Amino acid sequence: METSTEITSVSQSSEQKMTLPPAMLAKIERNRQRALMLRQARLASRPYPVVEGSTSMKGTSKVIDTGGGFFLEEEDDEEHHIAEKVVHQPGPVMEFDYLICGECGKEFMDSYLSNHFDLAVCDNCRDPEGKHKLMTRTDAKQEFLLKDCDFDKREPVLKYVLRKNPHNSRWGDMKLYLRLQIVKRSLEVWGSEEALEEAKEARQESREKLKQKRFDKKVKELRHAVRSSLWKKDTSNHQHEYGPEEQVEEDVFKKTCTLCGQELTYEKM
Repeated sequence: METSTEITSVSQSSEQKMTLPPAMLAKIERNRQRALMLRQARLASRPYPVVEGSTSMKGTSKVIDTGGGFFLEEEDDEEHHIAEKVVHQPGPVMEFDYLICGECGKEFMDSYLSNHFDLAVCDNCRDPEGKHKLMTRTDAKQEFLLKDCDFDKREPVLKYVLRKNPHNSRWGDMKLYLRLQIVKRSLEVWGSEEALEEAKEARQESREKLKQKRFDKKVKELRHAVRSSLWKKDTSNHQHEYGPEEQVEEDVFKKTCTLCGQELTYEKM
């Protein structure tokens, strides 16, 4: 009967412990640790083991049910003096490194841009469709005339996030870069916006010239094909007029028509 009562008491204590707030649970844990330290200090102060039934103990102890799943012994005056000598070190003071938002100037702990791009901008000031827009590596290279080394080799290396390719999920993941950082990197490469625009115009002119050259070549080939198809040899009343005789081999000779180019090969015996 006593055993079932103790089990019920322990189960009730466990249920109470589960429903207690974190501050109370921490306090219970500190009391439990303190009780263990008191017990160890009491055992260490005894010169020899205490025999059960012995009357040499200098006082009595009182058992207190803490309601936290364990019992606390209240020791005599001597053990209280030992307990007073136990010094608990204060816990460390946790200081958070707050970031200052570059847009609103407010403090914040973390955000999407700070975690992925090391940009001190809070989530409230993030503009995903404007200055904080993401763009692919291909678009960035075409618009700002950047090379692969400008992304991967030049310090600091540009950060990116991976996204599934919307055109085909079997293709490799896309690398999305922050447009704001792409613009900054392009200024580092070209020096100024004017130089970038001049490079764009020069590249556009070069492309136009190359495009025109290819077009002219195709037109020329087409004209040549049309002329070749329209030109026909008129052999109705043609009479060959052969030129001088040429020796091909020892007994083989040939003549060529000066009008149509036909070759006449013959052998002399």
